[in-house]
Amino acid sequence: MISLPVVLISIVLFFVLFFGIGFLLNMLLRMSWIMAVVYPIVCLFIISNKKMISYVQAPGESFQSLFQRIMSLAVADVVILAGGLAGAIMSGIAIKALRKRGYQMF
Repeated sequence: MISLPVVLISIVLFFVLFFGIGFLLNMLLRMSWIMAVVYPIVCLFIISNKKMISYVQAPGESFQSLFQRIMSLAVADVVILAGGLAGAIMSGIAIKALRKRGYQMF
């Protein structure tokens, strides 16, 4: 069982982490929603305990295992990952707003 302060700090950390990564990727690649699109793949890397090559070599077993792990996530884990998704989405909104106001990043 995770304590409430740990969950709150983790939510803030995931939000800030993925906001920052998304902001930098959006600036460099000039695609406003790149991190919001990539974030679900990052979540699968976080959740999965299998090597990525196993999804090619034994896809049935690997995807079944991944589905089982997703279904067994605790509410706190889902909320923390949702905080990261919110950060990724907010980075896209921030870049769009800055570009609309005339700021050209790279």
